[in-house]
Amino acid sequence: MYDVIESDIKIEDMIYEIRGVQVMLDSDLARLYECKNGTKEINQAVKNNLLKFPNRFSWILTDNEWLNLRSKFLTSSNNYGGRRYNPRVFTETGVAMLATILHTNVATEVSIKIMDAFVAMRHYLKENKDIYKSINNINNTLIEHTDKINYLFSKFDKEEQVFLEGQPYSAYRNIIEILNTAKKNIIIVDEYADITILDLIRKIKCNITLITRDSKRLSNIEIEKYNKEFNNLKVIRNNSFHDRLIIIDNKDIYLIGSSINSIGEKTVMIIKLHNDHAKNTILENVIGIMDN
Repeated sequence: MYDVIESDIKIEDMIYEIRGVQVMLDSDLARLYECKNGTKEINQAVKNNLLKFPNRFSWILTDNEWLNLRSKFLTSSNNYGGRRYNPRVFTETGVAMLATILHTNVATEVSIKIMDAFVAMRHYLKENKDIYKSINNINNTLIEHTDKINYLFSKFDKEEQVFLEGQPYSAYRNIIEILNTAKKNIIIVDEYADITILDLIRKIKCNITLITRDSKRLSNIEIEKYNKEFNNLKVIRNNSFHDRLIIIDNKDIYLIGSSINSIGEKTVMIIKLHNDHAKNTILENVIGIMDN
C-alpha cells in the first residue's frame, strides 16, 4: 500500500490485530524510524515517558499473544527469532505519541505515512462493511462479526486527538473547545507560552493560572495590560515541567504534545488523561507550585 524508505517495505504488512485493535511491533517501528539501537531505542523512549503511554496506547505482548503472532510469520519473510523478551506493540495513537519523542532523521515523514496507512485501513473496513455483512449472513455469523467490527471502531477514542503537520487551525480549535468546558478555573502549563495564550483566554469567564518560564515570549508588561482589561489571569514563572498541560476545574487533565503557540505546525497529540494515579501526581505537583 505504502512504500517507506525502502521500496520493499510496506506498512500494511506490519499492522496486526491484537485484542481487537490494530497495532505495530516495536521492531518494525525501529526499522521504519531508522533507530540506530533498534528496539532498545524504542523501548527506552517509552520507559522515559511512561505517562504518555497508558495501556491503551502500548503494551508488552503476553506469551500467548506472542506465540499466536509468531505463528503468522511461518510463511512470511519476517524474522523475529532470537528475541529475549516479548515485543511491545503500539496502537495508532501510541505510534503517533512515539513520533513526538523520537528524534530520527525520518521521524516526521514516516509518522505521516504510518498514520495514512492506519486511516486507509479504517476506511477500507467502513467501505466494505456491507460486503462483510453479506458474507456473515451466508455463514449465519452476522451478529458475531458485526460486534467485532463495532468493537474495532469503538477503540478510536474521541478524547485522544492527533493533528498532523499543517493542521494548525484544527488543533487550535480543539484547544478552544477544551478551555470552554471549564466552569471554575483553568491551569495552563506551557514553558514557552506567548501572547497566543492571551488571545485564547480573553473571552473565558473563569480564573486562569498560567505556569510558564519565558518572560521574553510573554512579558510582565503584556500580562499587566491584559489584566487591566480582562482581569482573569495569574502568571507563575516556573520551569519544572517539560510537558504542556491544560487542567480544567482541578480534575480534567489534558496532555499537549507541543507549546500552544506552535500547535499544529508539526504532528501533535492532545490527550485527556484517565489514569487516577498520574492525574493525582500531576495535580499535587502543580498545586504545590501554585501555593509556594
